Amino acid sequence: MNGRTSEGLSPEGFPRQHARTRRFTCGAPRDVAVADDGSRVLFLRSGSGDDPVNALWLLCPSTGEESLVVDPSSLPGAVDHGDLPAAELARRERVRESASGIVAYDALADLSRACFAVDGRVFLVEIPTPGVPAAGVAGAGDVAGVGSGPSPARIVELPSSGDAFDPRLSPDGSAVAYVSGSSLRITGSGGDRRLVGGSTPTVSWGSAEFIAAEEMGRSRGHWWSPDGSRLLVARVDTVDVSEWWISSPVDPSAPPKAIRYPAAGSTNATVGLSVVDLDGTTTDVDWHVDATFEYLAGVAWPTGGVPTVVAQTRDQRTLVLEVDPSSGATTERTRIVDDHWVDLVPGTPRLDGGAIFTVESRDGTNRLVVDGVAVSSDGLQVRSVAGIAGDGAVVVLASGDPLDVEVVRISRDGATEVVAGGEGVRSVAVGGGVVVVSTATLEGSSMVVLPGGHVIASHAEEPVVRPQPTFHVVGDRSLRAAVLVPDRHDGSRLPVLLDPYGGPHGQRVQRARGQFLTSQWFADQGFAVVVADGRGTPGRGPAWERAVGGDLAAPTLDDQVDALHGLAALDDRLDLDRVAIRGWSFGGYLAALAVLRRPDVFHAAIAGAPVTDWRLYDTHYTERYLGDPASQVGNYARTDLCAQAALLERPLLLIHGLADDNVVAAHTLQFSRALLEAGRPHRVLPLSGVTHMTPQPEVAENLLLVQLEFLREALGTTN
Repeated sequence: MNGRTSEGLSPEGFPRQHARTRRFTCGAPRDVAVADDGSRVLFLRSGSGDDPVNALWLLCPSTGEESLVVDPSSLPGAVDHGDLPAAELARRERVRESASGIVAYDALADLSRACFAVDGRVFLVEIPTPGVPAAGVAGAGDVAGVGSGPSPARIVELPSSGDAFDPRLSPDGSAVAYVSGSSLRITGSGGDRRLVGGSTPTVSWGSAEFIAAEEMGRSRGHWWSPDGSRLLVARVDTVDVSEWWISSPVDPSAPPKAIRYPAAGSTNATVGLSVVDLDGTTTDVDWHVDATFEYLAGVAWPTGGVPTVVAQTRDQRTLVLEVDPSSGATTERTRIVDDHWVDLVPGTPRLDGGAIFTVESRDGTNRLVVDGVAVSSDGLQVRSVAGIAGDGAVVVLASGDPLDVEVVRISRDGATEVVAGGEGVRSVAVGGGVVVVSTATLEGSSMVVLPGGHVIASHAEEPVVRPQPTFHVVGDRSLRAAVLVPDRHDGSRLPVLLDPYGGPHGQRVQRARGQFLTSQWFADQGFAVVVADGRGTPGRGPAWERAVGGDLAAPTLDDQVDALHGLAALDDRLDLDRVAIRGWSFGGYLAALAVLRRPDVFHAAIAGAPVTDWRLYDTHYTERYLGDPASQVGNYARTDLCAQAALLERPLLLIHGLADDNVVAAHTLQFSRALLEAGRPHRVLPLSGVTHMTPQPEVAENLLLVQLEFLREALGTTN
């Protein structure tokens, strides 16, 4: 026996459970916020492991008591959790959101009030201090007693256009700014009105453009001033951006959907920024400095501070500017330059008490820098900044070992304290001396409130598979890799399946169960599954990440091959005569590349939503690694799969969602055409109505089963 089970094909096996639970995200607490005075913790959570409808919850940090603040099913009027504005659907695609109900909220610093949108409607909720009765909020649609516990919250539905997107609460909690179509509107006790926008078809106000949301981590486009008298508002004009079309082939009567897609080397959206008073008066902010600064990467307007702008050049050098809100004039605060590119690190740059905090490449390490001085230690790779404590210490997420992510407190003198460390991958929220740490390990996940150690309950289901990866460091480049084999395997030789992402921003080899659930399921079907992180992946410092500059193909593929051979030298269960590779997005690109260039190593591949021609992918991501296609022709030629189609001599399955607006289906269709013209047999599985994240449970379930059958056929294994 080789340890293979038939579990995956049973009605309630892993593929169905994985799909039904939205990859085990349903029921898990998420989107945690901590009050700046430490009095409250807010979070979202659905009611069970297969319930995608999130509600808003409150936790008392001192006692650990939880109470339901808003259940979407209790809101006034018919709420079907499905009638979403187009802008909200686009936002969810950018952040890979597959849940419903309350999926995002905005709150005051002390979390005493919050706003959110459900099905395009705007709601405002008064959140009680635990143990103190709520005072209530006035307005249309007042509904008393929403939620549970001794101090039920009060909620109102504010007047709105009915297609509200990205509501943001004013600092005094009396008004909400939200996006409606191409306009920014204000609503509150005084009614609903348009503030700015709506007059030019290609111009939108108050929302992030595609590049900012997809690649720069900026998902919003309007920011309140601390006194609530005005807002900073982004103005996006897409008139010069290429217009592409996404059709629905299963419904020939439906018109195609137009999108504005800035492909590598083409024109980006023109992004402006204005200070907009509540009477609609606008003052333009001069943030571009010169024509080379195209990207508005970040905006902040902190309480008690001046507004700041993070600008990037087309070749991704970064500038931090302070803004005079009266005149719109800007003053340079700091400039970050790198020989390759400047990474946008979550939570930075951040201004506090006159100091500026950044994360920069220094001495081979991504280090925390305060006013130009590196304060974190060599070798500690800082991944993000979570917050700044009252004494000026900085709470960061960082890695000493790339397999783990720890919560670390760093003082301005460089003193370091590990707040939550050891094996596992962590995220953190901080405020008012309270720290909420979410930890994912190989045993499972937990969320703990410190101090006190209170656990925020999770209703997520336990997976029916139990990943048991073994971790290795192999090869001359000390590649991090994991191997998974069938449960209770007898030691016989196994066909090998490589299961990488393998590209920038996507690390797979970490001590967290969620990284290996699908890999373990494939292993339990009779494979030795190899997961390896090569050059370009995070966690090992700037030089490692920048090693793919100019070539996204050779270094990433070479590292997968070297990891495979290094592991096979250690483990004779890996049968190198039967090797397949599967992947999605960049992993799909890598899988297709593998069978084209290395048929001596790889005998079959599954490429899901692959980028096949980098000239068809977006500016900010692609040009960071490959440069301008007009001047760096060779970089694009050497990474183009279509140009290498004639090399294919192994079975290849291409899978692509036809509604994908990130990696558009043209990638797969053009590659398939090139393969056909070269006389190379292959298979294509088009997914009608499916986007890049394949949110439909039925699709997600059966995709795993289809891939399994393809691999068995291609490698000649039996059921």
